[in-house]
Amino acid sequence: MEKKFFEKPSIYVGQVNINVTNLERSITYYRDFMGFKVIEQTNDKAVLSADGKTPLLTLEQPADVLPKEGRTTGLYHFAILLPTRADLSAFLQHIIKATGGQMRLGASDHYVSEALYFDDPDGNGIEIAHDRPASEWKWADGIVDMATVALDGDSLVAETNEAWKGMPAETLMGHIHLHVADLDKTETFYMKGLGFDIVTKFPGALFTSTNGYHHHIGLNTWNGVGAKAPAKNSVGLNWFTLVFPDEVTRGEIIEQLKQVGATVKEEQDYYVTEDPSGNVIQLRV
Repeated sequence: MEKKFFEKPSIYVGQVNINVTNLERSITYYRDFMGFKVIEQTNDKAVLSADGKTPLLTLEQPADVLPKEGRTTGLYHFAILLPTRADLSAFLQHIIKATGGQMRLGASDHYVSEALYFDDPDGNGIEIAHDRPASEWKWADGIVDMATVALDGDSLVAETNEAWKGMPAETLMGHIHLHVADLDKTETFYMKGLGFDIVTKFPGALFTSTNGYHHHIGLNTWNGVGAKAPAKNSVGLNWFTLVFPDEVTRGEIIEQLKQVGATVKEEQDYYVTEDPSGNVIQLRV
C-alpha cells in the first residue's frame, strides 16, 4: 500500500457512513468478526476505526430504518484496503476458520490488487483488498490495465502463518463503488465537476481517480439505467467523504461543481453535494 494515493495532492475517500437495521448486531460483526475498533458509540450510531483514532466507517440505525432496497442507486461496495498481502492472507484464513468455510465469498485478482467480496448482515457490500505495488500496474494512454480474473486462493492462503489480529493500524478506505442511474451525467459530475480522471471503463461502468491511482471511485449502472435512489432511511449509503489537500483546491472544485449544475451546501466545517443519482458526498479538508 502506497500512502501517496491517500495524501496530498490526491483527492480520496476518507470515510463511509451506512445505515443498518440492528446496530448492536452490526457492531458485533464489524468489531468482533472484521476487527475494527469502536471509537464512538451512541444509541443509534457507532464510529469505527482501524488505528483507534481515524474514522473509516460509521454505522447508523435510523428509528424507522427500512431493509435494503433492490435495483436502486447507492452503495455497491466500500473497499477496505489492507497494508500487505500477508494481511489479506490472514483475513482470508480468519474467514475460513470463523465460518467453517461456509461464508458466501467472492474473490478476484484485478492485476492492480487482490480482493475478497462479501456482504454485511444487512446486505451492505464490502470489499477487502491489498494493492500490488504501483510499479507493477500497467498503464497505456492514461488507462490502467484492470480486469477481474480468478484469485489464486492457495497462493494467498500460503502467504503467511500469522493469525488475524484485527485491522492493522495502517488500514485505509481504499475506494467506494457506487450504483448510478446515468453514466453520461455521472461522468460530467465526477470528471468536470470533481476533477477526477477516468482510468478505465468496463461495460456499464467507469473507474476514476486522482494522482494516478487505479481507482478512488467506481461507478456503474448495473442496477439498471434510470435506477431510482433508495429511501433515505433504508439500509445502504448515507454519505461518504472526499478529502481535499487544502482549502484552495476544495474551493476550486466547488466552483467547478456549480458550473456543471450541482448544488453545494456549506455545513459547519465542510461542504455537501450530491451526484446526479443522489449519492451524498461531504467535501472535507
